[in-house]
Amino acid sequence: MIYHHLYSKFSKQEVVKVGVIGAGQYSTAVITQSMVNPLVTIPVVADQNIDAARLAYSRAGIQDDFIVECDNHAEAAKALEEGKYVITTDPMILMNLPIDMIAEATGTPEAGALYGYEAIKNGKHVAMINKETDSAVGPILRYLAAEAGLVYTPVDGDQHGLLMGLISWARGLGLEIISAGKARDAEYIYDRNNMLVTCAADGKTVMETKTVSLTTENEKYISPLRDKDINHYLGERNKIMSILPPAGDFDLCELTIAANATGLMPDIPSTYQPIVRTSEIPKVLCSVEEGGILVNRGVIDVVTCLRDEHEAGLGGGVFIVVACENEYSRMILTTKGLLSNEQGTAALIYRPYHLCGVETPTSLLCAGLLGISTSNDEYLPKFDLVKVVQRDMKKGEILGGDYTPDLKAVILPAKPMDDKNSPIPAHLLNGNKLTRDISAGTLITYEMVEQPEYSVLWQLRKQQDELFLK
Repeated sequence: MIYHHLYSKFSKQEVVKVGVIGAGQYSTAVITQSMVNPLVTIPVVADQNIDAARLAYSRAGIQDDFIVECDNHAEAAKALEEGKYVITTDPMILMNLPIDMIAEATGTPEAGALYGYEAIKNGKHVAMINKETDSAVGPILRYLAAEAGLVYTPVDGDQHGLLMGLISWARGLGLEIISAGKARDAEYIYDRNNMLVTCAADGKTVMETKTVSLTTENEKYISPLRDKDINHYLGERNKIMSILPPAGDFDLCELTIAANATGLMPDIPSTYQPIVRTSEIPKVLCSVEEGGILVNRGVIDVVTCLRDEHEAGLGGGVFIVVACENEYSRMILTTKGLLSNEQGTAALIYRPYHLCGVETPTSLLCAGLLGISTSNDEYLPKFDLVKVVQRDMKKGEILGGDYTPDLKAVILPAKPMDDKNSPIPAHLLNGNKLTRDISAGTLITYEMVEQPEYSVLWQLRKQQDELFLK
C-alpha cells in the first residue's frame, strides 16, 4: 500500500495522539500495536475497570512506574507533560487533554453516543470501534464531525470497516459488486473420518462445545454443492447443523453499518446466512439466473465457512462476489486465481482474516494525519438493525443486547422515530423496559418501549431522523 507515502507527503503533523475509551480485547491490540508504530501514540486510556486499563499498557510493555492513575483533568495534563501514560475511570477527562483523536471502544451504545458526541464538540476526530453505537447513530455523528471539520471513521480491523474498503477498491476498478459480506469467526469443521461437524474458531471451540454426528444419508450434503441442487443442499445443511451456534445479531449489526456505507442491501431481512465452503460462495451468492440464490444484485450477507480439518478457512474475513461487463476482463478474473461460478460470470475476491486492533492504526493515521475516513464517502441511514422477540415477554421486562437469546435481529429500511409504529433500532433498546406484553414473533416498535428520561443516544437518533429521513 502507499499509505506511508501519503503520510509523509500530505501530513501536517508528525504523530497522532489518541485517547482510547474502553480497554477490552480489541482496544488492547490497538494499544500494543501503537508501540511499534512511530506515527501514532496512545498516552491515555479510560475504563471503568482501572485494572483493565493498567493491564492494557502492561501488555504493551509499559512499566508500571510510567503509568499514572488520574482522577481529574489537571492531574492527567501534568502526567502527560511529564511523558507518563495516563489511566482513568472518567472518560470525560480525555475531552480536554492535548490529544487529536478519541477511539471509542466501550461496546455500550449510550456510552459510545455520549463520548463520540463530546469528542466532536471538543474538536477531536473519532474512531468508532463501538459498532453498537455506529449502527444506530453513526450517520449523524459523521455529519456533525464533518460540519466541525473533523473525521468520524469506522476502523480497519473490524469486519465492516474492511468490507467497506474492499468494496471501494473493487468499484474503483470498475467491477460490479453482485454480493458482499463477512465470514463468521465461528466455522463448521468437518471430521471426515469420524463423520462429525464441530463449531470452532481458530482451532478452538466456540462457547459451549457442540458437535453434530452425521449419518451416511446426510453426509453427502457436507460434500461440495452440486450446481443444480444448491437450494436443496443449503436447506439440508441448515437442518443437519441446526444445533450448532448460528450467526449472531452482532454479525448483522456489522452488515447494517456496511450497508449504510456502501448502498448494498440484504436480499431478505434476516439475510440468507448460508453454510458454504469458500469455493461455493460465488456459486451461491449470485443471481438466480446464474444458478445462485439471490433475487437482487448488490446484496450483503454473512456466511458460515464449512471446511475439512486440513483446509484453510475464511478466518472471520470479508468477501465480495464481482462481475465485469467486458468478456476479456472476465476471462482474466476467472483464469488468474479467482474462484467463480460455473458460468464464469461471478468471481470471488476474499480476505481470509481480520486482525482487529492490530490493523486499526491505519484508520487512526488516515484521520489524524490526512483528515480522511477509511470508509466510503457515503454514509446514510438507509437500514436499521431491529429486533423480533423470541418468546412471550411481559410489560416491565428489561431488554438486552445482541447476545440475548430473547431477541433476534433482522435488517429493515430505516424509519423515523416520530412514527410510533416504526421498528426501533436494536441498540436503542438496550436496558430499556417494555411498556406492554408482547408475544413471540413480534417486531419491536417505539410504542412498545419506554423512552429513557435522558439519553444522548436517543437525542442523536432523533436528530439523525430529522436530518436524513424527512
